[in-house]
Amino acid sequence: MSSVPVAESCGHVLVEFDCLDPLLAALRLDSGRLKCTCLAVSRKWLALGTSAGGLHLIQREGWKQRLILTHKEGSITQMACCPHDEDFVAVATSQGLVVVWELQLERRGRPERVCVSWEHRGQAVTALCWDNVALRVFVGDAGGKVSFVRAGSSKLGKGAGFVIFPVQTITTVDSRVVQLGYMDGRLLVSSLSRCYLCDTEREKFWRVGNKERDGEFGACFFPQGRGLMGGQSPLLYCARPGSRIWEASFNGEVLSTHQFKQLLACPPVPIISNRCEPQYSPAQRGPQSMAFPRLLYLSDQNLLTWTDSAIYIFVPQSGQVLLWSEIKDVMEIVVFRSELFCLHGDGHLSHLLLLPVERCTERLLRRENWVLAATVCCMFQNAITPCRVRKSLPIDRLENLRSQLNSSTHQHLISQLEEVISKLEPLDSASSSRRSSISSHESFNVLDCGIYRVISRRSSQSDEETSSLISQSMLEEERLKEFTFVQEDEPMEQASCAVFICIIISHSTSISAPTNHPNPPDPPSERTEPDRPDLGLHFHLPLPFRPKPPRATLQAVRDRLNAERHSADIDLQELREATERAISQVQDPMVLFDPACLGDVLREWLLVLERVLGTVVPQSEDERPPSVENLSGEGCEDEQEGQAAEGMATQLNQEAQDESRLGPGGGEEGPPVESMAFLEPVRVWSPQPLPSDLQADLYQLASLSLDLGCFRDNSTWETGKGGETGGVCSFLHHYFFLLDPEHVRHACLVRYKDQPEVHTTYVAGLRELSQTSPMVEVIERGDLLKSLRSLREMQPWTAPPLLAHLHRLYKKHGELALRSFTQFYPTILPSDIMALAQKRHFLAYLDNLIQSRAEEQRLSFLGSLLQPECLRQDWLELALSHDAPPKADTLTADGQPRWCSHLFSWGYGRLLSLLIHLPADLESKKKMAETCRTFGYWSGYLSLCCQLQRRSEAFSTICRLDDLALLEGPNGVSPETLEEWKLLLQLSQHRDHAPDPASNGSALPNGSWDWSSQVSPENLTLRLARVVGPDRALATLQECGIRVELGPHSALVCELLRIAERRQRALIQTMLERCDRFLWSQQA
Repeated sequence: MSSVPVAESCGHVLVEFDCLDPLLAALRLDSGRLKCTCLAVSRKWLALGTSAGGLHLIQREGWKQRLILTHKEGSITQMACCPHDEDFVAVATSQGLVVVWELQLERRGRPERVCVSWEHRGQAVTALCWDNVALRVFVGDAGGKVSFVRAGSSKLGKGAGFVIFPVQTITTVDSRVVQLGYMDGRLLVSSLSRCYLCDTEREKFWRVGNKERDGEFGACFFPQGRGLMGGQSPLLYCARPGSRIWEASFNGEVLSTHQFKQLLACPPVPIISNRCEPQYSPAQRGPQSMAFPRLLYLSDQNLLTWTDSAIYIFVPQSGQVLLWSEIKDVMEIVVFRSELFCLHGDGHLSHLLLLPVERCTERLLRRENWVLAATVCCMFQNAITPCRVRKSLPIDRLENLRSQLNSSTHQHLISQLEEVISKLEPLDSASSSRRSSISSHESFNVLDCGIYRVISRRSSQSDEETSSLISQSMLEEERLKEFTFVQEDEPMEQASCAVFICIIISHSTSISAPTNHPNPPDPPSERTEPDRPDLGLHFHLPLPFRPKPPRATLQAVRDRLNAERHSADIDLQELREATERAISQVQDPMVLFDPACLGDVLREWLLVLERVLGTVVPQSEDERPPSVENLSGEGCEDEQEGQAAEGMATQLNQEAQDESRLGPGGGEEGPPVESMAFLEPVRVWSPQPLPSDLQADLYQLASLSLDLGCFRDNSTWETGKGGETGGVCSFLHHYFFLLDPEHVRHACLVRYKDQPEVHTTYVAGLRELSQTSPMVEVIERGDLLKSLRSLREMQPWTAPPLLAHLHRLYKKHGELALRSFTQFYPTILPSDIMALAQKRHFLAYLDNLIQSRAEEQRLSFLGSLLQPECLRQDWLELALSHDAPPKADTLTADGQPRWCSHLFSWGYGRLLSLLIHLPADLESKKKMAETCRTFGYWSGYLSLCCQLQRRSEAFSTICRLDDLALLEGPNGVSPETLEEWKLLLQLSQHRDHAPDPASNGSALPNGSWDWSSQVSPENLTLRLARVVGPDRALATLQECGIRVELGPHSALVCELLRIAERRQRALIQTMLERCDRFLWSQQA
């Protein structure tokens, strides 16, 4: 057996694990007399319709037959299972009958026909489609008629199955209905010539696109993740001639055309099945121009279609072909998630699954299908060899597969599999743990004396510094070669010396890396004598050992290690005593309720904490290099060298501060970091092991210090201009390992919400803490959809690690990623996103989050997010200042409304409307009204004026805006009393209605204006006449002292109103007289 490798781009296959031929044989559907004519599938059932009018209901778990329903009205032509209630199945027969069955299997009842429709009698029913919420089935036939059948349910009790109008006709299109689709209140109808979209609630219809077609072309809705991308509306895909597919919006507007003719010139991917040996031919095919008769949404954002000889799966959002496979005589395909059930012309069924190659191989191995698994590995070796596959297909598992093959019958397959195994990439262990091994950070070799010489790679060095370091290391190696070590004497001392010198050299290298020494001296060429003075390293740090006789050297190293170990134990005991003393003092009510005393206790404890755990001394190869704060002269044996080291630390700190103030391009673009710079990451691991009881006590005191904002006075931490900000950031940076991330998150959102640098440090700690997570590698690949899918698979979530991954996604993808974070609510709150993202991006997230709720729930949902209440004003100002018209277009120089400036579009108008209509106290409403007036948001200002009963201000604003529409409608400010009408008339008389073309020429939505909607005395008089009558309206004008010359049109309207008023009075008089006569007649 020879397996030709498939193209590298192919990573998915269609595989058949279960053969359904025994099921058909048991149902006797494999005979020539009785055949399967249609099928439907749901999570629980596989429904088969037969040529004899039978409906076989198969339980998918175990493929057991549960029910047979018979129909005397002809063979079954169409079937559909209810997606939201698997107890209902819709069936259409060849005579045009549509039946909805309620199975009642869970209640062990008898199946019942809950609805029967003869609306399509005599026509072939060509499509059935369920409503995704209600018990309603849409039906399309060969004549173009589209109707729906509404089913009742006996689950709801007596009378619930009674429906007043169970069958209704929706429309009749121009030709045969090919396919139906329904989603979120929209019905998609695909006929032979066009696609139509129907709003079933408002009874509106419109066409998708303008070009017609001729033939069977499918169409379907394409949900965009439902949580994957927040609240985005579904898309529409409509097939077109020539292997093309239209992509349209949810409103039917064509967005783009995808052309797959040339992309389908690739070779077909074989179907993996036991029926026949998979064969792959790498020869290119010609372009395929065809009509796609049906389109189906397949899980994981794929689109499925087929012809009678092939199955095609597309990735429409990227315009790519996922795969296409040849298959014989396909009549119909139904899908559930990633499963395909194919009905063939001869009546037999195929059950296929769309799987990644590695998952297909893994499942074949679990089924012990060795030959087919080996064939897949050899055929799709480009999908098997990457290191990411080792988690599901480790190398030993594939070697076991090789051992399972028969060497006599599968020798060629074994040789191919061995070649694949030799190409396998091992799992990258270095990327899974940043602290897994010293080899992931340093290069090292072993000298003849047994000492490890380490060259650190953790800091960036120039070529000159690297060559200088290597030369110096060679010099030290030559020195050490002079000594003759006795192998059997003091072996432990040699091992200790090796470890100690490894640490010292790594420590020194990490310090020397950023230093730019002016003229480093050349290393001496001659061997140095043992009794000559020592030559320090080029970065002026003392070498911690001297070339003395071997025994003396090892003894000194051992003594030093023992002294350091003893010192560490003493320090730990001192920290324990200080911690116990601080806890006992804090428990004293006199101290606990006195902030000054409590702060003194915590600061005294912090002194000991800093002395013991503040200085980073690497204890093992897993520890990181020290930070800038520890590069002081305290550990130097020579005062001059200590001063040099201290000066170097100061210089490095200053350089890091300068870089922190600059943006990515070198300008003042980045946010200030309060002049703090740290060369090491946030410390998320303790520098030395701590007992669990001491760790718990340290956590309590550290959390208390963070909550109170109590940090050391005049310490090296507080280098920032704000004092407290620098202190808390340094505290988090040094002692993150003592704090609960969830507790720190709450403190950032409440205690330090006005200090973004604190949240930045907190996120840096979370990123460092989650660095070993496999999600980091997924995010770094740059595929947003796969990253979000992997995050969803991590449920249940906890906020801190999820926040770290979302921060990585936001940094990589920006606003596009942020809009999709709504799916992680309520684990991640809007306050988290507000601290994480830019303000304009946060607004997009907030708008998406609110729009993801049902319309009737949005107001209450927004109110629940406003904790604390001050967020209302902050979000209002934020929405008014982004994606908004310029103030010069909405306000005059004296702060008054510009003519018709309320017609401008506000990007976050829906969010603004909800914020304004939320209940609030009087002072908040006044402040909001003033804010809306300041920004020129007149629609919101008028609404707030009505809520505050400042109607005169509202009328004055309407007169300046000069639009009568603001007085009408549900959101209009209509005069309620005659006094308000008089005020409005007086304001309109003193208002100059001439527009300012220089400032508002572009304000009109269509470049024109209806002058009859001006707020003029004449137009107001006509509206007043409609309310109180023309005579009383004219009398009101006279009372106000306003003289209005009515035009011909206005005069005609007033006369008609008078006539209508007289007729109405006469009609009322006549009706009263008749009622009077009737009552008198009844009394008599």
